[in-house]
Order: sequence, then C-alpha cells, then structure tokens
Amino acid sequence: MAATARHGLKVVIVGGFGVGKTTMVRAVSEIRPLDTEATMTSLGVGIDNPAGAPAKTTTTVAFDFGRITIDAEHVLYLFGAPGQERFWFLWDRLFTGALGAIVLVDPARITDSWYAIDRLEHQQTPFVVACNAFGPARHDDVQVRGALDLDSDVPLIACDARSRDSGKRVLIALVEHLYTTAPRTTPTPESTR
Repeated sequence: MAATARHGLKVVIVGGFGVGKTTMVRAVSEIRPLDTEATMTSLGVGIDNPAGAPAKTTTTVAFDFGRITIDAEHVLYLFGAPGQERFWFLWDRLFTGALGAIVLVDPARITDSWYAIDRLEHQQTPFVVACNAFGPARHDDVQVRGALDLDSDVPLIACDARSRDSGKRVLIALVEHLYTTAPRTTPTPESTR
C-alpha cells in the first residue's frame, strides 16, 4: 500500500460454489491476487457438491484477496469468500469491518445464494446482487429477484466475472448503493461554524 493511502475499505464477495468469486477478484485486482485455491480430491466426495460446476478442479479454502487503489488516500480491499458449505463458518469473520458485499449468483443455481443473503442481512451488511452469466444474460431479473426474495432497494446487476470492466461496474453499483442508503445527518448551527 502506498505510504499516502490512509484509508482501507473492505468489500467481500460471497456466493455459492463455483459462481466466479475467485474469477472476479482476479479480474479486478490491480495486484496479483492472493488466493487459497486447493485441488479438489476424492476426500471431498460426499462432503462437497460440485454439481453446479462439474469441470471445476480447485476450490477456495480460506479466501481470495485483491486490491484496487481508488486515490492517493483510499484503497479498496477485496475478499472473495469460499463458497463450499463446509467453509461458511469463515463468512461472519470476513464480514467484520466490511463496507459492503457483492453476492455473486449463478441464475441456474439460485438456491446456492440464499445462505449468503441470509448471513449478510443478519450481519446488517449492505449488499448488491450480481448475476454472473459468463456471457450473454440468460435470466429474467424479475424471476431472480423473486426467487431470492430481494427487497426492492437491493440492486440486481448482470455481470461477467471474467471481465474487468464488468466487475468494476458491479463495484460501482455497490458504492452507489452504499451512498444512497447511508444515513444523512442534518448540519446543526454549531457544526457549520
């Protein structure tokens, strides 16, 4: 981190197994991301469910970490959470101190996202939902919003986690959401002096 950067801002990317969290961190990070990818072995058979991503050969076992410099004083730290159920116990720790979160969703596997949304709501962490289509959008926003039971104020964005520009649009949507939902303070006569 540059000596002038005084403010680290934390964003967590969560979602089910194989939805593209590691891919998104890799796509948007300005540094070579730290990842904890491990080869999937036969020991995970019966514990992990790779049905949604049958060609996947590795899995995140702790978290992914990337960084984006916003300006001379602000740095954004990206944490990609592990998606497999046996690692969900790490999520609440990753949410600690987070400015907000991105729930990455595979529209073909909506149920894999319910736990992430539940935990974020429980932790009162603001979030946006990004449908990772890995190409042209194949989902209907109304159906996805209904299936996830999203509040109307939660942004739902289409994205391609492989694309830096697409990932940046999701991050910008999160920042805009945080800005619009931030509590406003009314200046008092004493504070304007």
